[in-house]
Amino acid sequence: MNIKMTSHGRFKFRRGEKEDMFAVHEMIQELADYEKMSDGPQQTLEDLKRDCHIDYCHIYVLDYLKDETEKVIIGYAICYFSYSTWLGKCYFLEDIYVRPAYRRLGAGSFMFRQIATQAQAYQCKRIDFHVLSWNPATEFYKKLGAFDLTETEAWHYYRLNEKGINQVVKGLNNID
Repeated sequence: MNIKMTSHGRFKFRRGEKEDMFAVHEMIQELADYEKMSDGPQQTLEDLKRDCHIDYCHIYVLDYLKDETEKVIIGYAICYFSYSTWLGKCYFLEDIYVRPAYRRLGAGSFMFRQIATQAQAYQCKRIDFHVLSWNPATEFYKKLGAFDLTETEAWHYYRLNEKGINQVVKGLNNID
């Protein structure tokens, strides 16, 4: 599917290009700092430039139009497909971020609506995403109609990092 640029007032939502990845890389670090995980991001600018046009990695940017000739990237979102054995194709929202100076202008709502539009166009049955429990954005997501699976269905999110993967492959985790 070819992603078309969508605009509303002073915002433009579009698929990120290689030249946008410097701003995306900066905002990924800003988000990590906000989440108190400053050392977390390990991908490089080159990784983002390489991956921004891969079919399974959808990197979107949100432009703010200052005037008719000047725009600035104020947000980004990273999504990819997942699969539910119950529903089929789903869209996973890895990150959504709007720079603090541009919050409370409707940018987040606009961007989330565009992500939902993309999910619908891709015929996805749901959008999944994770939110830190202390993040005030949880209220925003609830207003959109999202619900916390930990509260409603007692689902917990687990992760196997690279070291864990290697240990499982080598049989070091005594899983038998």
